Amino acid sequence: MRGLMFRDELADDAAMLFVFDTEQTLAFWMKNTRIPLDILYFDGSGYLVSQQTAVPPCRVALCPQYPSERPARFVVEVPAGTSKRLSIRPGASLCWPADFGPPLAACRKPGGKP
Repeated sequence: MRGLMFRDELADDAAMLFVFDTEQTLAFWMKNTRIPLDILYFDGSGYLVSQQTAVPPCRVALCPQYPSERPARFVVEVPAGTSKRLSIRPGASLCWPADFGPPLAACRKPGGKP
């Protein structure tokens, strides 16, 4: 998985979404990543269960891992400081436009409608 490796910048309104088949404890690292990031872990329903903020680039051979505190299915990487700037906290919802796919439970309105 390449992710945001080798990028020299990432716009303030940009992100990368990783989708896994099942919920599991996940760990990301910053090998060959040149910019600091916030790493947001969401469960299968789309609720934020863990986050690692202001994760620095790794410039050594053995890079540390940044694990989720609870099982997650989705991971979003955003520029460092985004979580603080947008007040993203545990329990926040991961939502996307309808043309991307069906909404996660966290984004459904009562009655199951997006």
